[in-house]
Amino acid sequence: MTTQAAASVAAPLHTPADQVRVNRHHADWRGWKFMWPFALVFVFVFIIPIMYAIYISFFQKRMIGGTQFVGFANYIRLFHDQQFWSAVGRVALFTVVQVPIMLFLAAAMALALDSMKLHGTKFFRISTFLPYAVPAVVSTLIWGFMYGAKYGLVGSFNGFFGTHLDMLSPSVLLASIGNIVTWEFTGYNMLIFYSSLSTIPHSLYEAASIDGASEWQIIKSIKLPELKGSLAITVIFSIIGSFQLFNEPSIMQNMVPGNAISTYYTPNMYAYNLSFAGNQSNYAAALAITLAVITMAIAYVVQINSMKEQMK
Repeated sequence: MTTQAAASVAAPLHTPADQVRVNRHHADWRGWKFMWPFALVFVFVFIIPIMYAIYISFFQKRMIGGTQFVGFANYIRLFHDQQFWSAVGRVALFTVVQVPIMLFLAAAMALALDSMKLHGTKFFRISTFLPYAVPAVVSTLIWGFMYGAKYGLVGSFNGFFGTHLDMLSPSVLLASIGNIVTWEFTGYNMLIFYSSLSTIPHSLYEAASIDGASEWQIIKSIKLPELKGSLAITVIFSIIGSFQLFNEPSIMQNMVPGNAISTYYTPNMYAYNLSFAGNQSNYAAALAITLAVITMAIAYVVQINSMKEQMK
């Protein structure tokens, strides 16, 4: 009897563990059931196009023999392509100069909104975000006509003051494009910064004021540290967007005199013209994959450095 009783008591002890294991297994599958609509779209819209681009980058169309497998020949050719590296250097310079200016303005606007001392806060917030809602093509056309030295705003300024400004000259053209991009995306980044500042408890401000902290000390000790996480996100997004620069120089190509904006002005323009005008889609695919790797590497370095700063 003692042995049977012990066995009857010991037997149920294994049942809950087995039941928990089964429930955990079913819970994992229930999670996948919720995820499969997104996963399906993600695979068809993102994964499959990337895999196809990688696949065709190992081939080359030839007049004799049709499409042939060439291995890494397209990547080797790209490594020696001066036009590609010229375009990469141009967008790298654009990123180094334009992104800090844009994010500084966005952070300054967010701090001004969060200070509660700005009149017309709602109007200011909407008006700064409004350029982001304007399509990039429309924004470029607006600024392109404003840059016009004969009939635009710059032309009127030259006629009134007797100056000879030319915002579409090759020497300042990249800065003019940077001004358009800054106008388009400063409001978007400002909202990211402002949302981070909105999460700070107001009790911290009250305690700092009681301790006699000035407005600058509050910004330096409370607000700016809170923006580190948002700054990393905006920097990564801005770097990716800068290396994907296409709409603005492509639209302005017909507005500037001469050949100031070439077919390889940016890497994306170079890939577009190679694929659709030069009938070199395989080489364009290799270019796109290489550019993606470069962008991911830079974004990864920025993310790692940001994580190290936040852990200090």
